[in-house]
Amino acid sequence: MKHVRSMTAVVGLSCAALAVPAIAQGTPSEGVTAVTYADVEIPADLVPFIPHGVHAVAKQITIAPGGTTGWHYHDGPVLGIVQSGTLSHPGPDCNPVIFDTGDLINEAPGDDNVHQGQNLGRVPVILDVVYLEPLGKPLFEDAPAPPCADK
Repeated sequence: MKHVRSMTAVVGLSCAALAVPAIAQGTPSEGVTAVTYADVEIPADLVPFIPHGVHAVAKQITIAPGGTTGWHYHDGPVLGIVQSGTLSHPGPDCNPVIFDTGDLINEAPGDDNVHQGQNLGRVPVILDVVYLEPLGKPLFEDAPAPPCADK
């Protein structure tokens, strides 16, 4: 029941924010699987305050221990909640933000927000995520690792 309430909260937050499918696999992904709950395209004429329309996709993403999404970015916002595990989320400065079970995730759009999701723990990380991408854009864009990742 907690899972259903959490997913409902994520979808609700997404719809409230913007009134309302693939996994990020930047450079490269490893140990990542996903289940799609919903995949909807909402044209601009139905959401006039979003001139380009929106492609809303809800997924449950699992990152195995030692797994990574690879480096990537999104053209639209991504909202999520950590259902279990601990997600390490380094950004363009390579300093990881740590998200624990129950934490909300709010990823800003744009290629200046390159990041990756990593599971450095011993249990799977399970995320419920809603992508709110502009129509015609993919759910993620591959990106090279930032220079600081080589250090």
